[in-house]
Amino acid sequence: MIKVIYPEHPYQIRGEKGKEYIFDAFRKLWVRLTPEEWVRQNFLQYLVKGMNYPPALIAVEKEIQLGELRKRFDILVYNRSHLPWMMIECKSTEIPINDQVLGQILRYNMSVPVPFLVITNGSYVYAYEIKAGNIEALEGLPPL
Repeated sequence: MIKVIYPEHPYQIRGEKGKEYIFDAFRKLWVRLTPEEWVRQNFLQYLVKGMNYPPALIAVEKEIQLGELRKRFDILVYNRSHLPWMMIECKSTEIPINDQVLGQILRYNMSVPVPFLVITNGSYVYAYEIKAGNIEALEGLPPL
């Protein structure tokens, strides 16, 4: 497991018709503030402020094709050559990080192959590197 200290950030949150929304600066739109979205927004700030990943190289909630199914990945980081480099799957804090979550991101990786995979529920963060068809656990996120 990777220890992550989330940076402080002045999130923009508003209420509308009894529901809360947060402004996603990456997608440049207001999105429903669900427990999973809270994890996603905090992890995005960690990537930018904690890991110094350039925001221009980060994509959020894009659709991918898995066979005949259409799914959305949470976060995709591109390398400096603009190739997919790291995929991140976010879950809400009450969802345990287990083999089922790892299996989900591995299926997404078949559609968008990347060398690094990360799964998190905000409290727990696990990162993996795919090398020669093997998955190796990492002790930290790699520098970009």
